[in-house]
Amino acid sequence: MKIALIHALTHSIAPINEAFARDWPQARLMNLMDDSLSADLAASGGQLDQAMHARFESLASYVLDEAGAQAILFTCSAFGPCIEAVASRRPGVPVLKPNEAMIAQAAKSGLRVGLLASFAPTLASMPPEFPPGVLHATALAPGAMDALNAGDIARHDALVVEAALHLREQGCGAIALAQFSMAKARVACEQATGLAVLTTVDSAVAELRRRLA
Repeated sequence: MKIALIHALTHSIAPINEAFARDWPQARLMNLMDDSLSADLAASGGQLDQAMHARFESLASYVLDEAGAQAILFTCSAFGPCIEAVASRRPGVPVLKPNEAMIAQAAKSGLRVGLLASFAPTLASMPPEFPPGVLHATALAPGAMDALNAGDIARHDALVVEAALHLREQGCGAIALAQFSMAKARVACEQATGLAVLTTVDSAVAELRRRLA
């Protein structure tokens, strides 16, 4: 099996590849990067227009029809409707949004979940994907993405932890880290909050392995 990993942020590449290496090293991976997707989404005010949908269709067609992939995992959480459209046209192919496996895990937990993001458009697109009653609160970690872009991992993690503590204060019983780029902050968040912390990378690898292995 070849699994295509399609990225909109360079910071997503290492966390998901590390998760596969740890939890499913037998998987064959291909990484496809378009770092203009997030920039163009931000420039459009977060609008997923027809042009953006067409770009996702082109990416999917390339990895499946020309590169020979049997499954796709998109790794940026701000493009949910575009990914859903790709999946709806290919009912026989596993096409995963980066967050759908984590959302399913959150729903099964029975806990009041706080969603934490460092990319603001994610907090517009992702909350409606949670089943009713699961998502208790959301929080943005301002400046965390800028810190990551500058290579300041320590500051990134500190800002994520600060936002996680805010969610705990609001009564959340678990934290869901919305983006692949935040996965390395999991341990720090767990230690600081004492709460269960879910990540998109761990949940996605487990779900793809269940569907394909």
